[in-house]
Amino acid sequence: MAKRILITDDALFMRVTLKNILTQNGYEVCGEATNGAEAVKLYSELKPDLVTMDITMPEMDGIQALKEIRTQDPNAKVVMCTAMGQKNMVVEAIQSGAKDFIVKPFQPDRVLEAVEKLLAA
Repeated sequence: MAKRILITDDALFMRVTLKNILTQNGYEVCGEATNGAEAVKLYSELKPDLVTMDITMPEMDGIQALKEIRTQDPNAKVVMCTAMGQKNMVVEAIQSGAKDFIVKPFQPDRVLEAVEKLLAA
């Protein structure tokens, strides 16, 4: 059975890019969220195997959403997506329980490496 992934990003272009990389490599994108609050709600409904989480989003940022998801499921596998130059936020995200991070613009090899490493764990 294909591993199910929830994509979270406020930019449609980034969601489409990630979805294409993942689906072309055998993953199922079970949901898409446009902000952190939506991601938390969809996580509890969909129970995905992994979440990709943008850090900077309206309504609820990715770090807050990560903390909420980890409260629901301490074993949640979350990969943070970050623009260059957000080093402090990446450190905070890792300390808050993120398992890895990928940098925009997305490099397909790096996205797959992060996802495969986490889903194998």
